[in-house]
Amino acid sequence: MREPAKKIDRRVVKTKKAIHNAFAKLLTEKELNDITISDIAELADINRKTFYNYYAGIYEVVDEIEDGIVQTLRDALDGADIREALKNPYLFFNKLTTIINTDPEFYGHLLSMRGNVSLVTKISAAMKESLRDAVMSQFSAPRGTVDMILDYSLTGMLSVYQNWFNSERSLSIEELSRILSLLCFRGLVGILGDED
Repeated sequence: MREPAKKIDRRVVKTKKAIHNAFAKLLTEKELNDITISDIAELADINRKTFYNYYAGIYEVVDEIEDGIVQTLRDALDGADIREALKNPYLFFNKLTTIINTDPEFYGHLLSMRGNVSLVTKISAAMKESLRDAVMSQFSAPRGTVDMILDYSLTGMLSVYQNWFNSERSLSIEELSRILSLLCFRGLVGILGDED
């Protein structure tokens, strides 16, 4: 007989989300090594004991956040149809926009951090791995060429999102994603048009 699925305790989810959001906000203001558990607890409106009910320390929070984002991206990119994306590149970027829009405050804090190289590296590596698998399964291109294309595209794309979160955000994230989708899949000609 199958065991019933565990019921998710909403209080646990709410508390962990408060901790994650507080930590992400603090990272926009301080270096990781300068953040204390007291800082997180105060901003999350919890006490230190509550923090320790869920985490042994700050690096467990970091790992959980990073792993969660990487898994969310992998799930979104799993089974990506690259041929379809080449015809309509916005489909791919719409997935990213949807992820960011699930919790714009949280992703805004994370992506506005200038010093969080670890997170950006993990995101880039996860996206590269998933996209490489999709491309290699649908096209007969050398792995080195695929890696070069992905390195170029992903580095630029993540930089644009980070700069957007650090700016006044005069474009909507949907418009930003639309422009990025054209740029990544069609190059400058896709943005500027062929003016010969």
